[in-house]
Amino acid sequence: MQEPDLSIKISSLEMKNPLMLASGILGTSIASLRKVFEAGVGAVITKSIGYVPREGYNNPTLVEVNGGYLNAIGLSNPGVREFYNELSKSKIDDLPLIVSLFGAKPSEFKYMVSILDELDIKAYEVNLSCPHVKGFGTEVGQDPEAVREIVKSIKKETKKPLLVKLSSNVTDIVKIAKVAENSGADALTVINTVRAMSIDIETFRPILANKIGGLSGPAIKPIAVRCVYEVSKAVKIPVIGCGGIMNWQDAIEFFLAGARAIQIGTAIAYEGLSIFEKIKKGIRDYLIMKGKKSVGEIVGLSHDF
Repeated sequence: MQEPDLSIKISSLEMKNPLMLASGILGTSIASLRKVFEAGVGAVITKSIGYVPREGYNNPTLVEVNGGYLNAIGLSNPGVREFYNELSKSKIDDLPLIVSLFGAKPSEFKYMVSILDELDIKAYEVNLSCPHVKGFGTEVGQDPEAVREIVKSIKKETKKPLLVKLSSNVTDIVKIAKVAENSGADALTVINTVRAMSIDIETFRPILANKIGGLSGPAIKPIAVRCVYEVSKAVKIPVIGCGGIMNWQDAIEFFLAGARAIQIGTAIAYEGLSIFEKIKKGIRDYLIMKGKKSVGEIVGLSHDF
């Protein structure tokens, strides 16, 4: 049988395979992002960039828990101006680079895109789902009107694809997904980390300095699969699955639920960068076993039942 086609296209973003580095894993360094790309992903996403520099929270900001990791980094970043300066000095034309952005209001997103858009960035991902920073993320992403205004403000500044990253920490993720789609989003990333916390029973104190953090890893996978399933049935634009993908079987489950691509993050902490080739090989072998010619042929098959 011929080799299955692993390539996908999301709007004008062409990827050699459906694997993406999730935002927030390896920072903003182009050198580190290039290393991930060379490890076999179809696209890389930067850590979220903001309107102004942000130091983030004090330590501890990360703790391993049963089923994954709990983090509250606090959206630390150099700010859009400094990030632009770094990108402008780097070779990125051959890199499938997606820049993640966060902000509190439409004017901040508009400003950031107006600065960055002249660079050879392939797409943007707007972070409307960080669960632990007041005034950003979920606080914005749970407000349909705020989502509408932010997406429209970005689309006025760029012709590049816009991915909107949604949170499960909302009353109705499908409602927010439809608002994003109707406002011009080109794809939806589902989901971000899940709001959670952990307490030290010896000291009686919350372990994270911020007390509340975001849970990632295999513990949240069933939540993410459910969200991808529900959202992909309700919208026409592509859905990108994210949340607890640790192996090729998890990846297949997300495709069957309706994802056209997947993002991998926490698995790197367990497996290193070799995880990408392992998952790609598993997807390839599965498609051959099932007699499928491409990833697209299995996307959303669970919807038929």
